[in-house]
Amino acid sequence: MGKWLLLVYLVVNLIVFLMYGIDKYKATHKKWRIPEATLIGAAVFGVFGALAGMHFFRHKTKKPKFYITVPVIFVSELVAAICLYLFVF
Repeated sequence: MGKWLLLVYLVVNLIVFLMYGIDKYKATHKKWRIPEATLIGAAVFGVFGALAGMHFFRHKTKKPKFYITVPVIFVSELVAAICLYLFVF
């Protein structure tokens, strides 16, 4: 069960990473964009992919909505994981 959960988490993060890359591509080619709310929502499920996509593609790094919110999501998930580990397992 643990291996499947890890695999799903990795795939979700890869998808989020690709979403940031696709949106950057569309931004540079003046095409329809992925809504910001969708990118932020995706970061909730794949925060590592969002952080990696922001830095790798240099996308949304100057927008406070992203350079503040995505790290806050990361810290929140980290604290939740630590609490689960300490108090549940």
